[in-house]
Amino acid sequence: MINICDYRGHIRNWRGLCKELGIDDTLSREEREKAIIVKAYEKWGREMADHFYGMFAFALYDTEKDKYFCLRDQFGTKPFYYYITADNKLLCGTNISRIIGQEGFVKELNVDMLQIYMTLTYVAGEDTFFKGVKKLMPGHWLEFEGGKLTVQRYWTPTFKPDESKSLDDWANEIHDTLTKIFPEVKDDDEVAESFLSGGVDSSYVLAMSDAKRADSCGYDEERFDESRVAAKTAELFNVEHSVANIQPKDFFDIVPFVMYNMEQPLGDASAIVFTLGCKAAAEHTKLCYSGEGADEFFGGYNMYRNAERYGDNLKTFYVGNTNIMKEEEKQKILKHYDPNVLPINLVKYIYDETEGLDPLTKMSDVDIQIWLEGDIYLNVDKMSTACGLEIRMPLTDRRIFDIASRMPSKYKVNEEQNKVAFRTAAAKVLPEEIAFRKKLGFIVPVRIWLADERYNADVRAKFNSDMAAQFFDIGEINAIYKDYVGGNSDNWRKVWTIYTFLVWYEEYFVKR
Repeated sequence: MINICDYRGHIRNWRGLCKELGIDDTLSREEREKAIIVKAYEKWGREMADHFYGMFAFALYDTEKDKYFCLRDQFGTKPFYYYITADNKLLCGTNISRIIGQEGFVKELNVDMLQIYMTLTYVAGEDTFFKGVKKLMPGHWLEFEGGKLTVQRYWTPTFKPDESKSLDDWANEIHDTLTKIFPEVKDDDEVAESFLSGGVDSSYVLAMSDAKRADSCGYDEERFDESRVAAKTAELFNVEHSVANIQPKDFFDIVPFVMYNMEQPLGDASAIVFTLGCKAAAEHTKLCYSGEGADEFFGGYNMYRNAERYGDNLKTFYVGNTNIMKEEEKQKILKHYDPNVLPINLVKYIYDETEGLDPLTKMSDVDIQIWLEGDIYLNVDKMSTACGLEIRMPLTDRRIFDIASRMPSKYKVNEEQNKVAFRTAAAKVLPEEIAFRKKLGFIVPVRIWLADERYNADVRAKFNSDMAAQFFDIGEINAIYKDYVGGNSDNWRKVWTIYTFLVWYEEYFVKR
């Protein structure tokens, strides 16, 4: 008998799978998805994910063989962790808290991860901050039978540029594919809203959806506030528009909640705003669309426009979308520094896989395999769940990635624009002013708030605490903070990354 031990996700092509696997398609979503997973495993075994579209991570247990089979989707939209106890038992699940609570788990800090974190601001690769707890990486399955653990990759992003198509051809393929995907993203009896910023991704998702309400985050600080632009998009599509106005006190007050529910520290300040946005949206809906994935697939970040200039030098420094602290600086501030623990080591295999491809493709692949999983998808999953909200991401789909994997880089980024083909597709349903609007990014006024003594008391206290002294040279980290307050605005990221680690550590190793 096959039992489902843990499952999180949403299977998009459930109708076709129900028909192929002989499952009653009138079952509730929970019942049918569990039936699909069990029947698919019985029919296809390790190859079952090849037949799925959607977001998923799960653990199965075969009672007859005393065997576990665990699997995570191709992009890592849902998390999955595992741990082998001293007496060789497998503990696993989609939450680390599920593992911590089980017999045989020993809670220890993985100090080496702090070096990675201080560069990337998130937990990258298969290791975590809990010693012995591993992430099952995207596109991998795990088996545990007879005391033997096997972890294997079943899917690898591959890129084979097709030069035969025009810009319009690519835009048409993107739009036609998304048109086919959208009816799968929710059931007929479900009602969804849509997160909306000032950018093209969320605007395109809203335009393609049946959402009657859009949800944005805004600030009193006008230069950071995209909600004013989003309001015009919502008005264009005649949908209601809700704005969660983020105040600095609310922002700082919720940081411990975020770090605890994230289970791993995350130094992405937008995660705090996202959480407040989820809390606000959950007051009137249980389901929201969001636009993650397009930036990484189609060349959305402004730094990608430097790809050709970086050339082969990429493999010496590019470890993903964030790189806030160099090794020399970490040596100065960390009490425990190992010169062999380097962020670049996490991505060497990706550069091997993309040997011979153009620089933009290499950068995109690093972000698809490392940044998306470690930061973006973790944030979306953990914080929405903690707030009682479910989020589905129509643009994160193998069929969308398949287009990106064949698209030459010249249709992703040029001298004037990023996401060229994607924006051209979006322009089929959006005014050009929105489709080709300059990327703003999900910017947060924390760079201002951190210097304001009305809000930063906890930051200053933690920077001078005995807890911080376990890991950091107190003088050095306070010098960084002083430099930031003195006008070096770039240092806010370093301050925030140190602070979020300390908040997380307090939640897991001091309070509990």
